Amino acid sequence: MLSADEAEQKPTETQSEAGLEDLPPLLLGTYTPKVDDKGRLALPAKLRTQLGPGLVMARGQERCIYLLPQREFRRVAVQIQRTSMGNKAAREYLRVFLSGAVEQKPDKQGRVLVPQMLRDYAHLSDDVVVIGVGTRAEIWDTAAWESYLESKEQGYSDIADDVLPGVDF
Repeated sequence: MLSADEAEQKPTETQSEAGLEDLPPLLLGTYTPKVDDKGRLALPAKLRTQLGPGLVMARGQERCIYLLPQREFRRVAVQIQRTSMGNKAAREYLRVFLSGAVEQKPDKQGRVLVPQMLRDYAHLSDDVVVIGVGTRAEIWDTAAWESYLESKEQGYSDIADDVLPGVDF
């Protein structure tokens, strides 16, 4: 008989059959935690579990903050580095991406400190939205996220065939 820890770590038959046990966690959903006066953010419990014991925060596109499991961050950084030596745009991207990256470990309450430089970059107030975006999560200022989402609603439907060829819903 398996212990609870072993059972939790053992992939289910469905996961094994589909080859999903080697895939990174799938971060999903929208959450609305607050940033406290000290710049700490309580990570939603579900995302905290999926991000793991340590994570990396980095500048994201459209003025959000990326939250990546350490393993995923390393994979992305290595992938960018492989192209960066001869590609000026990749070198510049890597500089900005890595110079704004910080490792974080949630405290016992599941909070992480969002460094001031990243809060400034993303124009964060105390009202934020944390969204799951597959292999990463993103932290957005609530007003910025609502504006972004509203501006993309029509395009979301319009570009589905171009972005997702061959994917049936």
